[in-house]
Amino acid sequence: MKLNWQVSDASEIRGNRKIIRGWIMYDWANSVYQLTIASAIFPVYFQQVTSFNADRTISFFGLEVINSVAYSWAIALAYFVVALLSPIMSAIADFTGRRKMFMRAFTLIGAVSSASLFFFDQNHIEVGLIAFFLGTLGYTGGLVFYNSFLPVIAAPEQQDSVSARGYSMGYLGGVILLVMNLVLLLFPKFFGITDPLLPAKISFLTVGLWWFGFSMITFSVLPKYTFGENRLKSGVISGAYRELRTVFREIRKHPDLFVYLGGFFFMVMGVITVMFMAATYGEKALHIPTETLISTILLIQLLGMAGAYLTAWISKKIGNILILSLYVPCWVGATVLAYFITDATGFMVVAVIVGLLMGGTQALLRSGFSRMLPETHDHTSYFSFYDVLEKLATVGGMFFFGLAEAITGDMHTSVLMVVICFVLAMPFFGFLLFRAKKQRHL
Repeated sequence: MKLNWQVSDASEIRGNRKIIRGWIMYDWANSVYQLTIASAIFPVYFQQVTSFNADRTISFFGLEVINSVAYSWAIALAYFVVALLSPIMSAIADFTGRRKMFMRAFTLIGAVSSASLFFFDQNHIEVGLIAFFLGTLGYTGGLVFYNSFLPVIAAPEQQDSVSARGYSMGYLGGVILLVMNLVLLLFPKFFGITDPLLPAKISFLTVGLWWFGFSMITFSVLPKYTFGENRLKSGVISGAYRELRTVFREIRKHPDLFVYLGGFFFMVMGVITVMFMAATYGEKALHIPTETLISTILLIQLLGMAGAYLTAWISKKIGNILILSLYVPCWVGATVLAYFITDATGFMVVAVIVGLLMGGTQALLRSGFSRMLPETHDHTSYFSFYDVLEKLATVGGMFFFGLAEAITGDMHTSVLMVVICFVLAMPFFGFLLFRAKKQRHL
């Protein structure tokens, strides 16, 4: 079957300020999920609601499991589902030219599920976990298509700064909504609220409304990125996974890109696990008060925003690979320190380090991959591979974090797993740094 359609003029898209601003607004829209639900308020709320037993076990449709293990595995499952489905969805998007439609669909799933957490309490454990799973599914699924627009809307020399602006706007939007919700959490009586759970529930509702509302700005300006023609030589499903194998074979022909993705895999395993589990670790292992914990997570976001801009500026001077090579041992040090801390002061010290590293690391990993791509018009296929690898890394990080606690009963052991992830990333970026002396484009 042969499909033909009109091709958008790349010169009208790439570098267009209105389109770039619209693309960046999606970070502003969906990052509130990552901060309020995935990182700050929901992890603490989940621990409080599910800690009605001395051993903190919950029943999920009859299955007894430690609450924090269930939390981490819900995230792992969501990312695993997206890793399986994203190649198919990307293939359909390529063949039909309706990539923005999929991005809208995941946004709707994520926003509605976030708002549905309003109904999560001790009597509705299954509802809460399912809504959290679907919210994570919507968040990460939408990013599959969002990320693939970067090389389309920005020239190679713009991609570091545009990527950093996206992350920074995401941090800013997330911080603004978190501050609003934090005021509600700290001063409920001022708003006439007597139910101790209601402020957190309202915060979940605001995430859904914010995410859905601001994403409409993105969808109003984002171009419909299509190709001139595509040929389906087989079914969509088999063709999609065959396309991944084809991209993998192409990547193997580019040693620098191949090695970069190895380091990327272990780096993401560590970074995303820290992002998702920091608040849970602070609440459960260190017994940090809710107000201090959420305020510290807020500090991480503010520092992350500054770190993203600072890293983008430095990358123009010394290059992506050198910065990433320097950041990896910093991550090792931060996670080793996290293993030994015992109080809120130590947690805040680690938070400062993590905050400065977080935004810059994420921005550089995304733009670094974009810049290292070979000449191609098939950006979606490469970014589909990138997203699958990112999701599998997240699955690995979250699964083994939960598994370590499930086996030992001690979340400190899970932190050691994160340390190992960053240690494994070091030789990959070290090799690329050596290569970069001869290849300035890295």
